[in-house]
Amino acid sequence: MSDPNNPENPGRRARGELESDVLATLWAADGPLTARQVMERLPGDLAYTTVLTILSRLYDKGMLVRHREGRGFAYAPVRDEASHTARRMRSLLEEGSDREAVLTRFVSELSAQDEQLLHQLLAAHEARGEGPDGKR
Repeated sequence: MSDPNNPENPGRRARGELESDVLATLWAADGPLTARQVMERLPGDLAYTTVLTILSRLYDKGMLVRHREGRGFAYAPVRDEASHTARRMRSLLEEGSDREAVLTRFVSELSAQDEQLLHQLLAAHEARGEGPDGKR
């Protein structure tokens, strides 16, 4: 995949894309993976050291846990994909200066099926007697 920020190197991935690919690989796995196992499951011809660097960065950011496996480590995500995505969505919402406008635009761009699901989730949330912060 090419990096639109680097037209001189069309084979490079966009910044953050490799981290996302590594996380997706770990989420799809049945358990922790070593750097070599992650490398084998990623598309393209990545160097082992590149994958190891990405895993180390994600670990340093607190996004992965690791345990000794042989001479190296096996890695697993701290949160599942849904929790990770929800946290990112909330972070983006909090960055906006007009929450109502952001939420209005978000809802207006949902498919009919997603909008119906959101209504069901909000009704269930309300039925449990939880407030906007998830507490009773």
